[in-house]
Amino acid sequence: MPSSTSEAVRVAVLADSDTRWKWGALTARRTTPNDTPDSVELSGFLLRGRATPTARQLAEVGVQVDELREVTANEFLHAVEDDSYDVIVLALVGGAVQALLHGLAALKMPLRPVVVTGYVGVVYEKLADGLLLRHGADVVLANSRHDVDRFRAVYEGVGADASSVTEAALPFLGGTPYRPEAGRDTVVFAAQPSVPESRAHRTHLLRRLVEHARLHPGREVLLKLRSRPGEHTTHLEELPYQKLAEKLPGGLPPNFRLVYGNMGEVLDRADLLVTVSSTAALESLHRGIPTAILTDLGVREALGNHHFLGSGLLTSWDRLDGGHRPVPDPDWLSRQGVAADGTYDSAFDAARERVALLLEKPELPPITPYYTPATAPGYLPGILARHHLGADGTPLQGAARTTEISGVRRVVRDAVRGVARGAYRHGVQRVAPVLRRMGRL
Repeated sequence: MPSSTSEAVRVAVLADSDTRWKWGALTARRTTPNDTPDSVELSGFLLRGRATPTARQLAEVGVQVDELREVTANEFLHAVEDDSYDVIVLALVGGAVQALLHGLAALKMPLRPVVVTGYVGVVYEKLADGLLLRHGADVVLANSRHDVDRFRAVYEGVGADASSVTEAALPFLGGTPYRPEAGRDTVVFAAQPSVPESRAHRTHLLRRLVEHARLHPGREVLLKLRSRPGEHTTHLEELPYQKLAEKLPGGLPPNFRLVYGNMGEVLDRADLLVTVSSTAALESLHRGIPTAILTDLGVREALGNHHFLGSGLLTSWDRLDGGHRPVPDPDWLSRQGVAADGTYDSAFDAARERVALLLEKPELPPITPYYTPATAPGYLPGILARHHLGADGTPLQGAARTTEISGVRRVVRDAVRGVARGAYRHGVQRVAPVLRRMGRL
């Protein structure tokens, strides 16, 4: 471990999607104790899977690292064993976090890294499941005081140690505070890959957005999309808005545009952010941009907009068409850690202090997740097996360390993986919906 802040802290970030990569890399920089930007040596790893980000998605995130490579869970464990990392940030879905925790525990390293994990955005579903899958990390980051209370209640409710829960904030909040500009009038709708799910509901939102543009021809209306067709983000998108827009009767008005790119850059020119429940709402609120959470499809746990109860932001397209602009409740903003009051940087103080304290320890205790073969014998083995790990966290037979390859073999391997991933995405976006529809007949 580094003996002082003058030495670079070596951090490895493992992520499984573009959004989690952004969260993990920025979390590493904000929570690692350092005096200068050069005090952190950041190595990036992308967990191979259906949502492994493309080069375009990585460029859009814009986080610079010392190295970045795609790995399996076992390849990552070998890299940890071979290199002396001080901190590991697991920016993964819950099951993958649990598998890596057991894999790291099985390494039995005499001087192991500090393990940090958390959530990339609003936690509105699978609270207990997701948290217990993350138990065992040294630091489980909560994005607000509200989440700290919820997270600790879950751990204490099953008799698990809750000392790892540490308050922080979403690491990608920031940007220039909102200032209206004369002659600018821009509405941004932040689309989500899996909310809502049905074609009818997604078409309703798209149609109302287009109607809003027609009702206000002097207003620029932007549909902010997470990914291009064929790409995946943290969640699957079976019905991309791009495809639905192509089939919309009457076409699209001239003041309506589909946009990609960094959300922060899109918010730079936004005068109103509209969404169902996207984390983009928190980015918008942090900057003081007028923000609306839609109730058109109801206020339901499945949509995630129930998270905004008490925020003052819930409204409908009918009211927005008439000129309504929601006013956020300041107490709600404060509890959610998004109040634009100048305290954002200090929101990471507790996390930095905890990581620093753990780094100073001569030896860390063994990683002890709540789930073990004794506490969850019907659940844990399947989670570990998906990442080619046995019940004791060691690699399954046939999942041995891979050797480094180069030249023609690497080109062929990457090409095969690209084709396989494309086939998988085609199955998700084309074949699976058809099969589900047939099953309902």
